[in-house]
Amino acid sequence: MIKVLTYGTFDLLHHGHIRLLERSRALGDHLTVAVSTDQFNLGKGKMCAYTYEERVHILKAVRYVDEVIPEESWEQKINDVKDNDIDIFVIGDDWEGEFDFLKEYCEVLYLPRTPDISTTQVKEKLANNSRWNT
Repeated sequence: MIKVLTYGTFDLLHHGHIRLLERSRALGDHLTVAVSTDQFNLGKGKMCAYTYEERVHILKAVRYVDEVIPEESWEQKINDVKDNDIDIFVIGDDWEGEFDFLKEYCEVLYLPRTPDISTTQVKEKLANNSRWNT
């Protein structure tokens, strides 16, 4: 069994998130998603629309996701890879090179982001009460 791991906040779930999860799951037989906790996000200066528990509940309903674990610190990644017998670590290419230290423990892939979508953009659109261009 090939086990894949990705990380994220996954607030205001959008099609870019779904594409990342779909492509990640396609790389193996089991996808574990580490979701940033509210406390960890606060430490990064990040506020979410949904609580950690709500984001976990949403992700567990996504068919590509097999398991959800908490991301509580930057430093936990090596242990997560080891403890969950991960074969492939996947994250968006905006993090290119940042997680190469995991190559000692598993394959590391940086997937291209879905163009023209991000949670920040969604929040800006909502704040400006505007629509996406169609």
